[in-house]
Amino acid sequence: MKRIEPYFPLSHGGPRVDNRRVLSGIIFVILNGLRWRDTPSDYGPHKTIYKRFIRWSRLGVFNRILAELAGMAGTPDQVMIDATHLKAHHTAASLLKKGCSPRRIGRTKGGLNSKLHAVCDGAGRPLVLLLSEGQMSDFKGAALMFDAIPDAKALLGDKGYDADWFRQALKARGIEPCIPPKSNRKAEAPFDRALYKNRHKIENMFGKLKDWRRIHTRYDRCDHAFMSAIAIAAVVIFWINQ
Repeated sequence: MKRIEPYFPLSHGGPRVDNRRVLSGIIFVILNGLRWRDTPSDYGPHKTIYKRFIRWSRLGVFNRILAELAGMAGTPDQVMIDATHLKAHHTAASLLKKGCSPRRIGRTKGGLNSKLHAVCDGAGRPLVLLLSEGQMSDFKGAALMFDAIPDAKALLGDKGYDADWFRQALKARGIEPCIPPKSNRKAEAPFDRALYKNRHKIENMFGKLKDWRRIHTRYDRCDHAFMSAIAIAAVVIFWINQ
């Protein structure tokens, strides 16, 4: 708690429920996939926990904690990029209308879902996370995250990232792409097969994040709330004890 306490806003007015107690309640709800009203009373009033989570989420507190802790790890030798779908529960997908605030929920063959794009280091720890609609392609997500990718020696990605512009942009930054070519590629694109075997670490990262029930299934309507839940899980699983 000492590592992340400085990122929480200061208290104004009278005394309030301790941040550590509230944060523990938030983590319990996200991990176990509970409704906020079902939060055990040991963590305090469930309305307080929910309101504090939404307030911190709108302020970007959890995203900032993840970015700061990941930044303290320094520049990695290699990074990995991938994306995964997260199924949207009907409570998250309800009342979708044109003109509403963006929720980052889209329709694919698998139904309504969101897509989590990620860049992790060689140890499988998330460095950059991006939430999009489920139908967004992998290389479009890569384009949105490109400026935030660390200047590593190599980047590992699957065939979904086999695009000439992406390879050229990486090489221009001194990053060697380790991406297998698509079957219909005409120009030769060699890659290090031995290095590529490490890519399973980002798959493992997604698996650990999806062990948290409110991430495996999206219940939050607002994209900022769902992204905050993902950031909390990433911090607790991969960064809080580093």
